[in-house]
Formats: sequence, structure tokens, C-alpha cells
Amino acid sequence: MSGVDLPSPAGPITDGRGVRWGPDNLVPVVVQDAADGRVLMLAHANAEALALTFATGEVHFFSRSRGRLWRKGETSGNVLRLRGLAVDCDGDALLATVLPAGPACHRGSRSCFDPDGVSADEAPPPTDAGQGFEWLETLWSTIADRARTRPAGSYTTRLLSAGVDGPARKVTEEATEVLMAAKDDSVAEATGADRTASRAALAGEAADLLYHALVLLAERGLPPSTVIETLRARHAG
Repeated sequence: MSGVDLPSPAGPITDGRGVRWGPDNLVPVVVQDAADGRVLMLAHANAEALALTFATGEVHFFSRSRGRLWRKGETSGNVLRLRGLAVDCDGDALLATVLPAGPACHRGSRSCFDPDGVSADEAPPPTDAGQGFEWLETLWSTIADRARTRPAGSYTTRLLSAGVDGPARKVTEEATEVLMAAKDDSVAEATGADRTASRAALAGEAADLLYHALVLLAERGLPPSTVIETLRARHAG
């Protein structure tokens, strides 16, 4: 789902327009886990890194210490798969929402903000934060806005403009990919293989399925609250 204009607290972007580059032609990028909102790291990007991020769907940065472009995970394999990119209100900082394929920190911890000596396995997401379903309100608000305003260049607009068949076909496609990713993860589990990549792939495909299902609801003018009420009624029964 590369290029999809998923939301974040500021305005989603799909290119470098609206970014206020610093004197060194760089902009700071805060990286956030799309699964639960955990801040993973902070790095910098220039225009070329940003272009590569959009072109590949994997987050690229510019290393100030090494003076060169770098793709996160180019040696470790712990890439950051882009799910959304937003510029803040001043235009001088970016928020990248990602699905990480392993620890984000070079120390092996999930986040660069974890204490020293804490591995990714030892620092699971805080349980008191729930599953982060409240963020779906933000996603739905953005989809509903796209349905109302139909901005040019928006992936959501393109899906909606195709009528019911546009998002419906993607729901079918993504459901199949969820199944395949789940089977791959099951095989990895059964063989004792490293499941980092297979679990990240399953999360990514499930995210794609959920997004396209919401777009399908928007195309049909059916608010997700109706679906929630149906689930509540079934649960109560």
C-alpha cells in the first residue's frame, strides 16, 4: 500500500512540498510505530532521502555523522515500512508512521528511548495503553474527509472514484494476502525460524485490509459506528 495517504497528528504528505528544510537542507524525522504509537527513534532526512522513502516504501534518512544517505535496516534487516508521513504545523519536522521489521535501535532495543540493556523482547508495549483502537478515529476522519473533498493525487480519492468495485477489489486482494502472511508466519513458528519478518508482514497485510475495508464503508456511506454497534449486539447476545 505504498503511497497511501494515512493520517497522523498533522497533515499527511506524499512528497516534499510543505517541508521547511533547515540550513543544512535536512529535516528531523520522528519515527512512530503504527501498531501502538510508540516513538522508536529520531533521525534526519534530506529531499533525496524523502524521495527514496516514497519510491520504495521503506524509510530512508541522511546520516549527519557519515555524510550520506542510508536506508534504515540496510545492514541489520530491521527496515521501517512506511505507513504514513506527516509534516508538523510549522513545516520543520516530520512524523513517519511505520511498521518496523525488528528493533529500531542499534542496541537491539525496540526504541532508541528504551533504557540501556533492555532488549526488544524485554520491552513489550505497555499493557495499560490498550491496543490503540482509538487511533482508528483519526484514520476514519481522514478517509471521510477524502470522500467529501476528493483531493487530487490522493490514493483514497482514486479508490473512491472507482465506485464500489475500487475498494471492494482491494478488500478481496488484501484478505488473500492476510491469509498468505498468516500461513507464512505459521510455517516459521512450526520450524522454529525467526518470525520477525513474518509477523511484520502479517501486521502490514492486516493494516492494508483494515484500511481498505474502511474505504469501502466510506464509499457505501456506512459509518463504522454501525459496525461497532453490530459487534456490541453480538457480544451482548
